[in-house]
Amino acid sequence: MLNALINAMKVKELRHKIFFTLGIIALYRVGSFIPVPGIPFADLVSNFRDTSTNAGLLMLNLFSGGALEYFSVFSLGIMPYITASIIMQLMQGIVPALQRWQKEGEAGQRKVTRITRYLTLVLGLINAIGYLVLFQNAFGVDFSTTGMPTWLISAIIIITLVAGTALIMWMGELITQRGIGNGMSLIIFANIIARLPSALLDSIQNSTDQMQGILMTVLIVVVILVTIPGIVFIERGQRRIPVQYSKRVVGRKVMGGQSTYLPFKVNGSGVIPIIFASALLYLPAQIAAFFSDAGWLQAVANFCSAGWGNWILTFALIVFFAYFYTSMIYHPQETADNLKNNGGFIPGVRPGGATVQYIKNVINRITLPGAMFLAAIAIIPSILYSFTGNTLIQLFGGTSVLIMVGVALDTMTKLESQLKMHNYDGFFK
Repeated sequence: MLNALINAMKVKELRHKIFFTLGIIALYRVGSFIPVPGIPFADLVSNFRDTSTNAGLLMLNLFSGGALEYFSVFSLGIMPYITASIIMQLMQGIVPALQRWQKEGEAGQRKVTRITRYLTLVLGLINAIGYLVLFQNAFGVDFSTTGMPTWLISAIIIITLVAGTALIMWMGELITQRGIGNGMSLIIFANIIARLPSALLDSIQNSTDQMQGILMTVLIVVVILVTIPGIVFIERGQRRIPVQYSKRVVGRKVMGGQSTYLPFKVNGSGVIPIIFASALLYLPAQIAAFFSDAGWLQAVANFCSAGWGNWILTFALIVFFAYFYTSMIYHPQETADNLKNNGGFIPGVRPGGATVQYIKNVINRITLPGAMFLAAIAIIPSILYSFTGNTLIQLFGGTSVLIMVGVALDTMTKLESQLKMHNYDGFFK
């Protein structure tokens, strides 16, 4: 891996992309510590930490990279964009216009992206109002000390938060276009990594016995490190369907006749099911911010954010999104048509409908164990947290590790493909 990184730095184009990506992420992290104007900063941080046992707030703060704790310009994080993306993905299976745009290639994708941006801003506006109400009611933030009308301060805060959401979206798209990897995923990755040092320190300090806290923290880190190879194994696992091409005589040349395969990943949807499931499960916590006095709504938010309710919903949503997103990635009918048009066939399977059904069955079979593995990795740490109360398990359990490993593998794969274009060995042997 070290040699691959050295080789990447030797290529001017890749070096610029890497530094550009790191620069955008650094700029994002700086923005995470800039509080919105009109906020009594010291009192806010103190009040937020006093409510740090709220599971929903813990996870929202994690995915914002700690920006929510400081009520910074990036407090909303990437969640409005992810929620908008989920809505657009679901709507593509319902709205005919979206289905038509999806088939139009780049031009259609630009239309979908434009609508996703507008929807992100709308959701950002709703979340900004909710967070404002939350910090006023739950944390007792007093705007009267600013000497300005409350309505004006509220308007400035909401506009600043929505502008921060737009800026995050722009940063993510810049990384995707000019950097290395998927920008939105890398921002989530950076947010999770940024919370690791403080989570390790809290795990030690919050224990009644410091030595016991150190041993527990070391044990958790070791378990996480041992789990990573299993995650990588599933992420890289493939089911290869053999394909044979028949020989064709074109003029004096004999075309075809070679054997190859169709690769289908065990976890074809990658880290998307985890991100989508997390966004939906912590959406009630965001909605509950509007109505801090509504006990039943707070109960629903806590039910979805922690405990056995969260475990059941997490399992079901991860499995659902794994199948849903896989069905959007793989198109058995198109694959079968392409094979038939190019003179290819799967040995022992008749071309046409039989090939389509065979591919569907293979995808369904390999998606289930991948989805079950993702769900188990996401749920088990939450169960352990309910018994130990260690926030390190809650914040850096299966969901966070899966996101980090998935994003890291995706970024390394894209960097490796560009390295091979310049005749260098990649990361994977």
